[in-house]
Amino acid sequence: MSPTITGPGLFIGDLGAYVTLERPKIDSTEPEVRRAAERAGVSPEEFAGPGDIWALMWEDKHGEGGGFELPGLRDAEAEDFAERLGLALNTGEAFTIEAGAVLHLDARPAGADGYDFTVHVTPPEGEETEPATLALDTARTASLLTHLEEFRRSLA
Repeated sequence: MSPTITGPGLFIGDLGAYVTLERPKIDSTEPEVRRAAERAGVSPEEFAGPGDIWALMWEDKHGEGGGFELPGLRDAEAEDFAERLGLALNTGEAFTIEAGAVLHLDARPAGADGYDFTVHVTPPEGEETEPATLALDTARTASLLTHLEEFRRSLA
């Protein structure tokens, strides 16, 4: 069993290839977290972290992926990105949308009710992770719009 991770998250893609913007919060009272903290020689609270730092993570269709923290990202900026993405999805046209310098989405309509995304990830300076470009399978527009609304509500 792995520790419970909660917090707002915006997931685009599927388990084969995805990009996710998350503000994870790990439950420091869970036995797995307590054991891991003990092995690391820190308190469970320190091991779990503050739960207020955003992270960007991704994986491509070959199982290659990465991630990094975005300590300067505020909830309002994550919500703005979600709002702009929702507005763009409602046009039914191709679009490009960015989340700062680290995430760039190119979207093309795929059939009557979906979008194909090409994701460009550029880690901040100082990160060891290499830039990545990945293609995501078709995302159903209605499902993605529902997820965006759930994400925005989770920030409130």
